[in-house]
Amino acid sequence: MKNFFENFWRKKPQDLPSIGRLVGIATLLLGGVLFVGGIPALAIASQTIVDANAAADSLPLNLQTLPLPESTRILAADGTPIADLYQQNRVEVTIDQISKPMQEAILAIEDSRFYEHNGIDFRGTVRAYVTNQISGGVVQGGSTLTQQYVKNSLVLSAKTPEEAAAAKAKTIARKLREMRYSLAIERTNSKEEILSGYLNISYFGAGAHGVEAAAKRYFSKSAIDLTVIEAATIAGIVQQPTGYDPIRNPARNENRRNQVLDRMVVNNYLDSGEAENLKKISVKTYLNPTPIRNGCTGSISPYFCDYVVQVVRNDPAFGESQEERDRFLRESGAKITTTLNLKAQESAQSAVDKYIPRDDPSQKAAAISMVNSKTGEVIAMAQNRTWGTDGLGNTTYNYNVDAQHGGTAGMQAGSTFKVFTLLAALEQGYGPATMLDANTPKTFTNFTACEEGAPVFEPYTVNNSTRSGIFDMNQGLAYSVNTYFMGLEELTGLCRPVDIAEKLGVKTGKGQPLERVPSFTLGTAPVTPLMMASAVSVFANHGTHCPAIVITEIMTRDGEEIPLSKKVCNSVVDPGTADTAALMLTNVIDGGIEGRTGARMTLGREAGGKTGTTNDSAAVWFVGFTPEISAAVWVGDPRGGYKYPMKNITINGKKYKQVFGSSLPGPIWKEALLGALADSPATSLELQPSWALTDKGIAPTFVPPPFDPNAVVAPVPAE
Repeated sequence: MKNFFENFWRKKPQDLPSIGRLVGIATLLLGGVLFVGGIPALAIASQTIVDANAAADSLPLNLQTLPLPESTRILAADGTPIADLYQQNRVEVTIDQISKPMQEAILAIEDSRFYEHNGIDFRGTVRAYVTNQISGGVVQGGSTLTQQYVKNSLVLSAKTPEEAAAAKAKTIARKLREMRYSLAIERTNSKEEILSGYLNISYFGAGAHGVEAAAKRYFSKSAIDLTVIEAATIAGIVQQPTGYDPIRNPARNENRRNQVLDRMVVNNYLDSGEAENLKKISVKTYLNPTPIRNGCTGSISPYFCDYVVQVVRNDPAFGESQEERDRFLRESGAKITTTLNLKAQESAQSAVDKYIPRDDPSQKAAAISMVNSKTGEVIAMAQNRTWGTDGLGNTTYNYNVDAQHGGTAGMQAGSTFKVFTLLAALEQGYGPATMLDANTPKTFTNFTACEEGAPVFEPYTVNNSTRSGIFDMNQGLAYSVNTYFMGLEELTGLCRPVDIAEKLGVKTGKGQPLERVPSFTLGTAPVTPLMMASAVSVFANHGTHCPAIVITEIMTRDGEEIPLSKKVCNSVVDPGTADTAALMLTNVIDGGIEGRTGARMTLGREAGGKTGTTNDSAAVWFVGFTPEISAAVWVGDPRGGYKYPMKNITINGKKYKQVFGSSLPGPIWKEALLGALADSPATSLELQPSWALTDKGIAPTFVPPPFDPNAVVAPVPAE
């Protein structure tokens, strides 16, 4: 008989005898026929074995295992983890990354003869089978560690609920299938590979799949660092992951741990005296659990994190279907390195929370996006909200981004859109000295639609909210005079300003093209802070625009880099034109024009910016740039800006008759940038404007009358 088994174990998988014959042989080895209550156990079992044998023998000879689902980790630019995404919280490790005590503890309690058998412990299996057939047909016990690994693999690879149920069913058919696969695995894999596979696939309770996740969950360390008592604690959980959870049931876990320690003594892994000393230690004294957070909810930057997730979910580079992309996020084990700058993020979050607390009774919201002016990398994204669905100050909407990426339909950006008309005018030859009649109210009748055959626009009347009179381009920009820019847009035509905005990545929050209408320059299109932050980077980058990006690298669990969708920087306007506009925008903050709207936002370094206030202060904005960072801030009411305008309101204990872009968005922008740039040396925009700010401008349709100082009315609160 000894020779039989020696020959048997050397057979190739395709030469194996049927599982039914093996079980029959093993049963005979136990004594031929066992009698329980006078009934031959083998007779009862024989027909079931015959029936199940045919099904087992029809299976493939080798178990096809899928890669284990692993946590996907999202990292900040410096490698700091900001979130883990998973279907099963798991980090796969090799056998040399698992401590020796952990290996010994699991073998002692689950399969002490692991290194002696070849996948099936016939004696234990048959005895358990016969006993359960006599008692009612429920198969239990007798499984080797290899068989348990096979079972877990079959459950994990099941494509349907029926397949998963069959993989767990307590039937002889399932048992025979496990045995067949176990025999084959033992011939193709080393014992160490099987042991590590088992430790990686097993569930250890409390949301921890695999030994590495379990070590982090219960002891905040890696599996390689597990001590004897920690290993015994974890090894005991496998049998009943909920019942033996040391966090929820410390007393039950402690009893189970002591059983593991006893088994380690029996198997010569541990001295009996040491085991007795370890038994005296309360499990509560050495537990050091790490909370498990799945997804962006618990992230240090939840809205940025969610945007990263939405970018992946919408990019075919990560799977042809939505289902494939979701699976990639939850199961791939990839490492996604993002553009997030933790210093900038902390500063941005602090700024929005300082000026409008999350639980402020006004319910007003503030959002800021910050991008690298030269590369388009999104370095921060914050809003004065906590990720959640219920309660004051909670939301899962990301006010910084568009609807496709978990945001909104957008918010009107007001006078920040004047920068696009500014670029178009300079490009077409209207210089900084261009004088226009900008009194209020004023009606405009010379707008022509971009599309051929479109109806002629009706006369459009506009009022100013700051100053009125006759201004040059510098003054019109510094005071943000509506009728000045309506007149300038009348000169440039509607097509080019909108074309520039769209080439800078601006569209509606719903992803639709911008309307080519007279009100365009007044910012009536609903857009997002991220779009505007990205757009104004053109002024710091000499006319070149780099689309916003949030991911710099994705590495698979095997260390291979996944190609990312290419985003190319494009020259949108001539460098000299862009630099002229940038110089004018720096004057809005630091120029010598008294009463300029951006005077409060000076940073002590080169910076340009523009305020924005919509009709009735439904939304207020500030956009601006330095050589390093471009940013946009929106403040408004998520319940509806026109229904809940920024007028006659108390925010953070301060009363406002009317909120303008310089009242809240500007100071938030300033504080966020000062924090992000702290300890960084001031650098230059290195502007080379094609227009001197005193150059005579061209206004062929307008001859300004003599300047009348009385036409400049006293300003209302600055925009």
